[in-house]
Parts: sequence; C-alpha cells; structure tokens
Amino acid sequence: MSKRKGELPPAPEPLPVPVVDAHTHLDACGATDAASVSTMVDRAERAGVSRVVTVADDLNAARWAAEASTWDERVFAAVALHPTRTSSFTEADKAELERLAARPRVVAVGETGLDYYWDYAPQKAQHEAFRWHIDLAKRLDKTLMIHDRDAHEDIFRILEEEGAPSTVVFHCFSGDLEFARRCVDAGYVLSFAGTATFRNAHALREAAAFVPTYQMLVETDAPFLTPHPFRGRPNEPYCVVYTLRDLALLRGVEPAELAAAVSANAERVFRLPAVTSDVSGSDRLR
Repeated sequence: MSKRKGELPPAPEPLPVPVVDAHTHLDACGATDAASVSTMVDRAERAGVSRVVTVADDLNAARWAAEASTWDERVFAAVALHPTRTSSFTEADKAELERLAARPRVVAVGETGLDYYWDYAPQKAQHEAFRWHIDLAKRLDKTLMIHDRDAHEDIFRILEEEGAPSTVVFHCFSGDLEFARRCVDAGYVLSFAGTATFRNAHALREAAAFVPTYQMLVETDAPFLTPHPFRGRPNEPYCVVYTLRDLALLRGVEPAELAAAVSANAERVFRLPAVTSDVSGSDRLR
C-alpha cells in the first residue's frame, strides 16, 4: 500500500455503530470557518464518527475552538494552555480561559499537564499552570484533559496533591501496563490515539489491551499521530475509525461492540447529551 506523504488516508469502511473522536484539533487540520468545519465533520460522519471534541493549546486556539463548537452540533470543545506554552501565563490569560471554559459547549479543561520532552517552558511554570487548570476543572465541574509527555510520575503526584477532578482523561495515553494499572485504579479514563496502532509500540499496545472498556476512549489528535498503516500522513477525525478497528482486533472484540462502548464513555465523560446548540449558534443547555 502506498504511503503517499501529504495525502490524507483513504476513507475507511464505515463503522456500524457511531464513535466519538475524543481529541482532535480541527483548526490545525485546516478548518477555519463554519463551512470548513462542517466539511471536515461531514467526512468524519460518513465514516461513522458522529461527534468530535476539538481541543485548544493556546489562547487563540481556545477562542477559535469555543466558537467552532457553536457552528456545528457535532462539534464540542476543550480549552486550556498547553504545558509547553506556560512560560508566560498571566492573570488576564487565566481570566479569559476561565470565561471560555465556562461556556456550555466547552466540555473539558484541556489539554493541560506536563511536557518534559520539549524545552519550551520551565518545569516550575508547567507545574503551576497545571495546578491552576486542575482547580479550574474542579470549580467548573468539568473534565480535566491531560497532556502527559515523559512526565508520568509528576503528573500523578500533582493530581494526588491537588485532588483530582471528578473526571480525568489522559489524552493520547503513552504509558506502559504498570502506569495504566495505576491510572485505572485511580479511576482515570485513558484515551488512545494512533500511536496505539504502531507495531513497534509494544508496551503501549499491552496497556491498550488491558484497560477496562469502561475507562477507555479513542481519539485522533489530528492532524498528528495518523494510525497504522498510514503513519506519517496527515490525520483527520475520520481516521479514528482505523484506530478503533485496530484496538478492537487487539482486544479480541467486534468493532461495533468497542465503538458502542467508547461512545457511551465519551457521552458520560463529556456529558455530551446534556449540551445542545440552537440554530443561531448560541450556547444553551438542554
């Protein structure tokens, strides 16, 4: 199979049961306005992806994601300041993020956490910002969506010190079986991206086979982390179908069974049935 770099993967066989892409970046995928968002989500829906959570990593992206969630009823948002961007995090930034996070169609505070792979922000600044986001999620009673790169122990420690929100999602889970056990025992939800389909990711695939279905989500993190066998090509929400089918095979279940389970999990974790949008695009609770 050709891996034509730069080209989107082919449309997958549609799932028999719709699934939710629990973490994507529609703006980074190229969406700019309501029309392009709908085009992208239409492509996902044809593959069986009924809803997406588009996630911010800076203030501009947070503003965009919060607005984009009002343009299409299939789109929800998460807002936060990515740990690599926390070297400067002002009180004005915090106030704006809090306003955005309080909007009804913003269903999570994220992605926040720690990133020790890149040297873009001091660890002290990352820790302080992470603690602030934890507090925000608790005050707003919203899910905390965690970015954890090479920082398992400090993430876990800070969550314990601060007291975790009622729902915590480890986006693009990257730990091994032992760390997955600790997260599961703590009641956290683990979201698996295309990395869990990579054939050399043995420890991660072992974790993905272990996690109880009730504590599992699937995501793309598009436009990054395109699943096997299209690794290295651009990613979009429809490609979560490839990840789900691969994980179903790994876990020895039918794709429809896994899709139904993780969609129910997404509805519970993000309270999706409780959030709607009217025709004018304004936010309201059902």
